[in-house]
Amino acid sequence: FADDVRRHYAACVSYADAQVGKVLAELKRTGADKNTIVVLWGDHGWHLGEHAIWGKHSLFEESLHSPLIIHYPGMKHKNANTDAIVETLDIFPTLCDLTGIKTPEYAQGKSLNEILVNPNVDGHTAIAYTRKASTIRTATHRMTLHKDGFVELYDHTTPEKETKNIAEAYPELVEELKNELNKRLD
Repeated sequence: FADDVRRHYAACVSYADAQVGKVLAELKRTGADKNTIVVLWGDHGWHLGEHAIWGKHSLFEESLHSPLIIHYPGMKHKNANTDAIVETLDIFPTLCDLTGIKTPEYAQGKSLNEILVNPNVDGHTAIAYTRKASTIRTATHRMTLHKDGFVELYDHTTPEKETKNIAEAYPELVEELKNELNKRLD
């Protein structure tokens, strides 16, 4: 059953990808590609059995890592990928930047234009939260802080990624990430 669900999920992704291709082809056919910015993003990822979860409601990577594709006229690095950590809050300032509109003072997030111009540029930390916990993701680690004080720290540079909690071994990093997380949530 799990294999069937994973195949069906892959089929959904392939279908969505084909539809995006059709939209881009039609924009090109009509000439609208010369003045249209296309943003495709999902509001969440999806667990397919990782961490014994089937669905989206967690603070693990699989649930929080979501697709984000940006295409705009004159883009130099079409089809480029990046490993930069960013947030969906960054989409609005990016659209302001790409259209030449001043980003309003109240807007949160950071423009991704620098990453779009150079996909090797670093991103920034990203946060997420639920009623019971909050998390911060850096380029190398994820720390999750539960309301009861329990802390999870995972190293994404190791094969274990989010399967081995190393919080007790790195109290200084935990404290640094707690401070940054709390500052961002304030």
